[in-house]
Amino acid sequence: MVIPMKDETIMYHSINGVAHITLNRPDQINAFNIEMRDALFQTLELFRDDRESKVAIISGAGERGFCAGADLTEFGTAPSQVIARAVRWERDLWGLFLAIQKPLIAKLHGYVIGSGIEIAALCDIRIAADNSIFRMPEVALGMIPAAGGTQTLRNLVGLDRAMEMIMTNRVVKAKEAIKVCLVDRVVSEETLDSSAEVIAGGLAKIEPELLASIKSSVMRGLDLGLERGIQHEKRNSYHTAKKH
Repeated sequence: MVIPMKDETIMYHSINGVAHITLNRPDQINAFNIEMRDALFQTLELFRDDRESKVAIISGAGERGFCAGADLTEFGTAPSQVIARAVRWERDLWGLFLAIQKPLIAKLHGYVIGSGIEIAALCDIRIAADNSIFRMPEVALGMIPAAGGTQTLRNLVGLDRAMEMIMTNRVVKAKEAIKVCLVDRVVSEETLDSSAEVIAGGLAKIEPELLASIKSSVMRGLDLGLERGIQHEKRNSYHTAKKH
């Protein structure tokens, strides 16, 4: 199934239970603009409701990178940054990422900047090519990350390292990214596609309700604390066992 989105800033197709969601502005290194954000929201809704698709791989078109961050050419086109960010939150893309109960895999290569890191951090598994370069540039623009980056990055790499990455705007290469848990796997550029497909194919064979229960147990535990998180895990385990 192939469903082109408006101007094809996001592309979607699904085969053998694996959906492929592609950021498709390769000439701009998939810089994240308003149109792409809206199209990605619609595509994630499509994936969420697509019963044939059990897992999704999110990637960026072109050789240069996954996503170069926010499209700076749109800065100043809204009446103010406050209004621009209010518009962003009206359609809560980041909340939708967190609400999806199916596994999301970020397939990363080249530049993974700003919003690119934030998208990847909202996925469940991050696999990166060895040419990947990560950076949080907002401080250089006089801003703080406003797409969940202050929270999701902290959850991945820890408080101190997240603070350092956000404040210093420095480059983190793939070799360091795997060491600090910014990504889960690093592979060669040549094997990136096949490696992601192997992971996705394995997940597609697992009972969807079981995967949803695992995601709920892990994600809810972040907010509940250890004791209540374990109780939530037990409830999910009980309900999952009853269905088998």
